[in-house]
Amino acid sequence: MSERKDWYSISEELHRKYKGKLEVVPKVPIKSFEDFSIWYTPGVAEPCRRIKAGGKDLSLEYTFRWNLVAVVTDGTRVLGLGRIGPEAGLPVMEGKSLLFKYLGGVDAVPLALATTDADKFIEVVKLLEPSFGGINLEDIEQPKCFYILERLRELLEIPVWHDDQQGTAVVNVAAVVNALKVVGKKLSDVRVAVIGAGAAGIATAKYLIAAGVKGGNVYMVDTKGILHRDRPDIKTGDFTVRWKKEMAEITNAEGRTGGMAEAIKGTDVIIGLSTQGPGVIKPEWIKTMNDNPIVFAEANPVPEIWPWEAKEAGARIVGTARSDFPNQVNNSLAFPAVFRGALTVRARKVSDGMCLAAAYAIAEFAEREGLSEDRILPTMDEVELYVYEAVKVAEKAVEEGIARRLISRAGLEEEVRESVLRPKKYLKTAMENLLIE
Repeated sequence: MSERKDWYSISEELHRKYKGKLEVVPKVPIKSFEDFSIWYTPGVAEPCRRIKAGGKDLSLEYTFRWNLVAVVTDGTRVLGLGRIGPEAGLPVMEGKSLLFKYLGGVDAVPLALATTDADKFIEVVKLLEPSFGGINLEDIEQPKCFYILERLRELLEIPVWHDDQQGTAVVNVAAVVNALKVVGKKLSDVRVAVIGAGAAGIATAKYLIAAGVKGGNVYMVDTKGILHRDRPDIKTGDFTVRWKKEMAEITNAEGRTGGMAEAIKGTDVIIGLSTQGPGVIKPEWIKTMNDNPIVFAEANPVPEIWPWEAKEAGARIVGTARSDFPNQVNNSLAFPAVFRGALTVRARKVSDGMCLAAAYAIAEFAEREGLSEDRILPTMDEVELYVYEAVKVAEKAVEEGIARRLISRAGLEEEVRESVLRPKKYLKTAMENLLIE
């Protein structure tokens, strides 16, 4: 606990010192004030005319819109802090924007909206579309996060992604795929308990099923127990349970009832996406699982069960969301590369196919270096992961016909690598010259 308090103290001090983690700097040469005749008036009128005549998509070629993502929140479900409001959530959005830039070479702007109304939120983001190449939704409470993502994916002609849904799901699919390789099991054969039926849990279950897990072999649990078709609240069809109702229709084929203990019994994999522990997942429940059980306890900052407790109970592979334990299931392995790939080919969407391509790329990259019980995923500092993953995502966008731009694999890889390395080179130069210290 003292170590965590120390991180909090250091963070508070440095946030106050730097007064934010981002700034805008020029990317074009300015040798004299005459150059502003190019970058501003009168010269800038020509690209404006070209966009007007050739169509709005040309703004993706003449401006930095092509590489610009809005990180948008309403502050209703921020990290482990809950409904703290847009201003209080802004430091997290800044941090996310910093990760976008450093890991993926993606310019990102934090936008905290002063509304908790889903339709107003959607309207604002739709109105902002001409300025951005992509939208990253962040820290929005459920169930409205499902509705907002669903509507914006329908309305916008740029990639829209909710990291708490797609990001978490992508990395979980990669983790499960590789963990099963280590224990010698197949996706089509395993049973999975998903503890938590919020944004992350529902998305993870959907993508696991899309990847090959049989829907009937997935058991989802929320605060009221296992999702099943006959649960009274599910049967009401109320808007607030619409997405749970959809999952109840495709999971739990045998109609299990009860709580976590009943959901976990006889499964091969647990994915904890619920409340902070420890003690949420009991060691004795793990003992009721099939041979070589896999346990991902991803509540943050305290997992649903401590890794050593899960291991003592018989878990073969254990992962958490924390960097101080093996097998960190970390969204940062996904979102920078997914957007890097999508933006490079000017994709109109982030499709489910692109998300699965990202998951498989993460798994393949880790496997190239060799899998083990304590290494089923890459780590954030493996720069080539982001290049490999982004290329796979971009190629899937081209394959699916949602890329505005076609480019050879060699050209794609070169551009992606340059984008990924650029911020690291810039930061090194700035620090060496004491522009950042």
